[in-house]
Amino acid sequence: MEADPSEAAAAVEEAVLTPIDLRKKLVQITLEKKKLTNVTARVGIVLDITGSMLPLYKNGTVQEVVERILAVASKFDDNGTLDVWVYDTHFSRLPSVTEQDFGNYVQNQIMNNDAIHKFSRNNEPPVMEDVIRKYTVEEDSETPVFIIFINDGGVVKPIKKVIFNAAVQPIFWQFVGIGHSDFEVLRQLDKMEGRIVDNANFIHLDDIAEVSDEILYDQLLNEFPSWLKAAKEKRIIRSS
Repeated sequence: MEADPSEAAAAVEEAVLTPIDLRKKLVQITLEKKKLTNVTARVGIVLDITGSMLPLYKNGTVQEVVERILAVASKFDDNGTLDVWVYDTHFSRLPSVTEQDFGNYVQNQIMNNDAIHKFSRNNEPPVMEDVIRKYTVEEDSETPVFIIFINDGGVVKPIKKVIFNAAVQPIFWQFVGIGHSDFEVLRQLDKMEGRIVDNANFIHLDDIAEVSDEILYDQLLNEFPSWLKAAKEKRIIRSS
């Protein structure tokens, strides 16, 4: 039985694709499934750099997370870049990352950067306020914002006030809890009443390195479509 030429060509194409290209294909599939193919959004990632995260920075997990989320930004973002923040008790807004410069980004821009405050305790509100400032003051735009917020526990309770007040902004906060903390504060975000729209979601992944790209992208983009719809209805997002 002769091989199907189209299948053979597809196999060759798959073999020459880079990891970022393969992930972009998976993101595209997810966007199609979620009916998000015509949506443009600015994409940012906020990385916990408290003391308990040190092993994940050292073993390459955080670098892998950046690369996996970059694939989302490459398909979704208005300019194909991923904006990056890190925080513990202090925060740093870092250079955005692109497909051209993501290699060793964590080592070069974070671990080797002595200006960054690292491996202390949690304090989320200041970095969240800076995210809001960037997208609503410094670079105000009609384009919605999709923020992926990586945390391994210990979130401070005032985060809830920031999320409540930010509900009028065109920003959706997708929190990702990693590890074995109880994440009670983050779990409460979906239960907060009184907001004009539900502007935050939380997912928990015990070991993010063991979660497939397909599952990760599906979960990350699970509630974004419903927020987009609600935000347009409430005129939080002004564009079509």
